[in-house]
Amino acid sequence: MEKISPRVDIAFKKIFGVEENKDLLLSLINSIVGKEDKIAEVTLLNPYNPKNFRQDKLSILDIKAKGEDGKRYNIEIQISDEADYDKRALYYWAKLYTEQLKVAEDYSTLSKAIGIHILNFTSIPEVDKYHNVFHITEKETGLLYFKDLELHTIELKKFSKDSHAELADIVAMVKNSLDMWAAFLTRHDLLNKEHLPLELDDPDLKKALNVLDVMNFAPEEREAYEEHLKWLRMETSTLKKHETKWFEEKKNMARMILQEGIDTQKVSKITGLSEDEIKSL
Repeated sequence: MEKISPRVDIAFKKIFGVEENKDLLLSLINSIVGKEDKIAEVTLLNPYNPKNFRQDKLSILDIKAKGEDGKRYNIEIQISDEADYDKRALYYWAKLYTEQLKVAEDYSTLSKAIGIHILNFTSIPEVDKYHNVFHITEKETGLLYFKDLELHTIELKKFSKDSHAELADIVAMVKNSLDMWAAFLTRHDLLNKEHLPLELDDPDLKKALNVLDVMNFAPEEREAYEEHLKWLRMETSTLKKHETKWFEEKKNMARMILQEGIDTQKVSKITGLSEDEIKSL
């Protein structure tokens, strides 16, 4: 049977959004946030519940949690690139922040709210790094005044760009704990919990792989999982078509430039193709 993908939101929630796996959620959060926001304990505010799932398949797929110091965290994995996703991310953050305040409570009781958005698509093409952190800062001085707003985007496509990459290629990219979780989310199919390379030999990762191996779905969950997996595959297929078209366009451009007598190294810089790819033309 095909392995369940942790990039499908339902599976992601069943791995990180249940009481028995709070240690995995803690590890994931601490791999993303800064030193000042790391936590030793976490409370799930909306734990995964199959009974709720039968009633509402969409509302439970983000993970809301609270640290021991009161800070709020909202973690969501997004399968497909929706229009106005940036606005939805802000809306989710605003709800996380405002729903803390109960009637007759003072604004001083509000704690920092951190939105964590794990994306299965490229949302910020202007930068190459896959993890970006956003705050509200003063335009000219860069002063961070409104300190309670923080949004993280983790673009998995930027971490694992090559669907044909082998385990050694993935291991070479792992430099920290967030890289480890990115490797799990993108290339879990290459990971064997019994034989992990040193860079990935982590008890939390082993547990996550085991949870994935033994995960079962109720009929309603299985139906929704298959539906969401279809979206994931369609997106991957579309991306491959774009990549193929892009590569062919780059090759044609390289051929035209080579005909002008420009050397291979300069053609590589202009087109983005490697020198070996250009030599093969």
